[in-house]
Amino acid sequence: MIESAPAALRIGCVKYLNAQPLIHGWPGPVVFDHPAALCRLLAEGELDVALVSSFEFLRNPVYSIVDGVAVAANGPVFSVFVAHLSAVEEVLEIALDPASRTSVNLLQCLLAERGLRPKLVDDATVPISETRGRLLIGDQAIRFRQRHGSEFEYLDLAVEWKRVTGLPFVFALWLIRPEVRDAATIAEELRARRDVNFQGLDQLVAAQTEFSAEFCAYYFQECLRFVFGEGEKAGLLGFRSLCEKHGILAANSAPLRLV
Repeated sequence: MIESAPAALRIGCVKYLNAQPLIHGWPGPVVFDHPAALCRLLAEGELDVALVSSFEFLRNPVYSIVDGVAVAANGPVFSVFVAHLSAVEEVLEIALDPASRTSVNLLQCLLAERGLRPKLVDDATVPISETRGRLLIGDQAIRFRQRHGSEFEYLDLAVEWKRVTGLPFVFALWLIRPEVRDAATIAEELRARRDVNFQGLDQLVAAQTEFSAEFCAYYFQECLRFVFGEGEKAGLLGFRSLCEKHGILAANSAPLRLV
């Protein structure tokens, strides 16, 4: 079991429930923030390592990826979706959550694969209507879904990704800046933290205060995968290919820098 974090390690983590199995009990200070803010801090060298949107690596593949660990899904993820009233084909505008570029770019790819071109706007203040949907992610998405239930239809982006590609989708990865020393040691400790939390899953679930223990157990075990195996790697590269196909990324054959 990890007893101490590497000296002066500046580590950041998304502030969502989905990250708790990877960070709960970390023996040192952690910067918690939204994905977009963490990506900026990591890119500017204000953090050494961070659990951030997978698109950040695809956009700027200078980082090392902690092998074996991710926040991924291989089917319904529950917490990344477009809420809508009418058929998706009838939605003319989708309000975006600017906190995660991964989900926004994934949505763009999936819509384009279906030949759909709704207007995407960074404005979530206008209510959902027959022609307007809303992209939600993370804890906000969970709260929305629990509050509204069957009032809306939900286009689960992980389900749609699985339908299109047959692969898991990787939402977040641990990324380490290239100049950080002892990256292999840090990676081992992050993998060990994940393993410790799943060995004590009941304690992890009991430590969550906003959502019920029943929901957390379901979410951690049924909705999410916390591995970065061969399927997840194929899914990440497939996401890069679709982003290139639809003009979101320039062509790039950079390898996955695993540690």
